[in-house]
Order: sequence, then C-alpha cells, then structure tokens
Amino acid sequence: MLSRRSFNLFTLSVGATGLAGCGSGSIVALPDMSVGKPSPKTRTLARPNYAEVYTAYPGERFAVPAVNSGEIDPEYLRQTVELSRDHAPGSIVVDPASYHLYFVESPGIATRYGVGVGREGFGWSGPAKINMKRDWPDWVPPREMVERDPEIKAKLEKTPRGLGVLGGPKSPLGARAMYLFDANGDLGYRIHGTLEPYTVGTNVSSGCIRMINQDIIHLYARVSLGTPVTVLPA
Repeated sequence: MLSRRSFNLFTLSVGATGLAGCGSGSIVALPDMSVGKPSPKTRTLARPNYAEVYTAYPGERFAVPAVNSGEIDPEYLRQTVELSRDHAPGSIVVDPASYHLYFVESPGIATRYGVGVGREGFGWSGPAKINMKRDWPDWVPPREMVERDPEIKAKLEKTPRGLGVLGGPKSPLGARAMYLFDANGDLGYRIHGTLEPYTVGTNVSSGCIRMINQDIIHLYARVSLGTPVTVLPA
C-alpha cells in the first residue's frame, strides 16, 4: 500500500499536463520518422507463469511488492509475440497507441510488455538510444514542472542532482530507469518503473514510458547502453 505522502509525490510526476518530459535535462521533441506506420500486428506465442513473474522480488535494495496479475488486462502482461522482421534483435520498439513496448529477441520474435504513456498521448515519435541506466533512480522534476506548481517544491528533498525524490519505494521512477538520448544529448524522456502497476494500458504519466516494476527490472537486465529505441506515432 502507498502511504498518502508517497501517493502525493507520485501525483507530482503525473499531474503536470502539457509537460513533455519526466526528468531533468533538455526537453526536445524527437523528429517524426514514423508517420503513417500502424501499430505492429502481433500474435502471442507464449505466456510465462504470471504468479512467478509478478511475485515480490527478493534481493532488491528496496521492496518490490507482488502484483496481482488478475487485476490487469492480460493484453498488458508480459508475453512472447511475433513481430515484424523489420526490427533488429536487441532493439526496443514503443507503440504508445497500443500501450506496448517490444524488446526484439530475434528476427520476428519479441517480448512484449504493457506500458503507460502520457495523458495526452505520447507527443513525439522517432529514433533514440538508451545512453544511461539507473538502478532505483532519484526523480528530479524539470524546472518547468516546479514553476507551474510551486507547491511541488515544498514536498521535495535534496538529492545528488537537485531537489526531487530519492531513489526508493517513494520515487515515481520506480525500480529502474533508462534514459533516452539523441545526438544532442538527453531528451528528457525515460523508460521507467511505476508505483502504480495497475495504470499500465492507460494515459497517466506526464510524458514518459512507465512499466510494472517487475517488467522494467526484467527489461533493464537485458538492455545495454547504446540500445536503439524506436517510438511509433501515438
């Protein structure tokens, strides 16, 4: 259960409508390289044992509570699917329109995860790379977010990167975060965990890609720096 304070801090990360990014750094729109591409057509090949996949995770620095998979639409639970062979193995494809993220395992095969995206749909599409990864990351809201709602500042604490929320069970970024970059640097967008796993499959965050903590941990362990990411149009 989230404490009221944890929930209040969580809502800070999702309540700034109109703000594109969810972390510090520049907020830059990616060039639209995928206009007109429909959502990938997939067929489920296999599903894991969800009682095992979404159990509480031992050995973490902070608790990762079990998730009742029966309370989540099966469409957004982890599964192995067929995927177009256009995508290279080891790459990530994000489809905001269907609330799915794909990690390409081999030609034509991917692991599909459910995600939550921005309240107004994901506002950009195109290519990026994962150039930074963090385990239990601190959340530092962009200056614009704090300026839009001064009450946020009073609820933040000191972190090594400025005022925010220290990594742990209260951080809106959850158990892991992977940071999207282009040639000009940090885009301000992240693929990250969430304090509310039951919000996958909905438009809830202020612009980032959120995943069930068990899923982001699973993905994080298999993604290396430099991994290419393609975000399809919302």
